Amino acid sequence: MEEPVVESVRYHAPCKDCGARLECWGVHGLIGGSLRWDVESVCSGCGQTTADCGQELPTWLRERLLADHGSGTLQVTDPSVERVTAMRVLRAALGVGLTEAKTVVGRVLAGAYMGTLPEMEYLARKLCGAGVDAVAARP
Repeated sequence: MEEPVVESVRYHAPCKDCGARLECWGVHGLIGGSLRWDVESVCSGCGQTTADCGQELPTWLRERLLADHGSGTLQVTDPSVERVTAMRVLRAALGVGLTEAKTVVGRVLAGAYMGTLPEMEYLARKLCGAGVDAVAARP
C-alpha cells in the first residue's frame, strides 16, 4: 500500500451558536487511493464540536490549504510521453472533456499544472499506473 499524502491547516472562526472563537482543523489527504477531506472544530465558549468530511474538496478549504502550504505541481519526467495516454488518464481522473483534458496535459507537460499536494500526488499515481512517469512536487 502506498503512503498517504496529507496536508492540514489550523484556523479560527466565530461560533455560529454563541459567537465565541471556534478552533478549527482542516485536513486533505490521499489515503488508500482516494482523496478525502475533513474539518473538525471546537468552540471555546459553548463547547460545541462539529465534524464534516467528504471527497470533493470545498473551495474555501482548498484555498486555506494552498495559502498555508503553497501549491504542488504535477511533473511528467519523460518528455517523450504519449500525450493520448496522459489525456485519457487525466480526463478520467478529473472528469473533464477532451478539450479541457488537452489543456491540462499541455499545462502538465509545461510544469504549470498546480493544486494541493494530495491532488497532484493522486494524479501522478494515476499517470504512473498507466505507464506515464510522473511525480508530484513543490515548485
